[in-house]
Amino acid sequence: MEFVRVSSFSVGIYVLEEGATDHQKPHTLDEVYYVAGGKAKMKVGANGNARNFDVSPGTIIYVPARVHHSFYDITERLAVLVFFAEPKLLPAAPYLTKAEG
Repeated sequence: MEFVRVSSFSVGIYVLEEGATDHQKPHTLDEVYYVAGGKAKMKVGANGNARNFDVSPGTIIYVPARVHHSFYDITERLAVLVFFAEPKLLPAAPYLTKAEG
């Protein structure tokens, strides 16, 4: 569900129930995920370039435009804030960090 849209970015929330399947397709915009609640794994990339991460509250993940990605092995209801922005001119590698709190 999207709840903010301005010319430079949009923000929404993405919720997946425990055991759900994430059917996302690559997006045309860069995006950042902030995991607000739940536990799962995330795959970013495809083929030999894929990276897999455990995600839980506080996890932040950057996904460049047009990169395959999905949540899987959802063991607790997942609530994720999603921030979409215009893609950069140069591609960046996906990365993951845990927010300090």
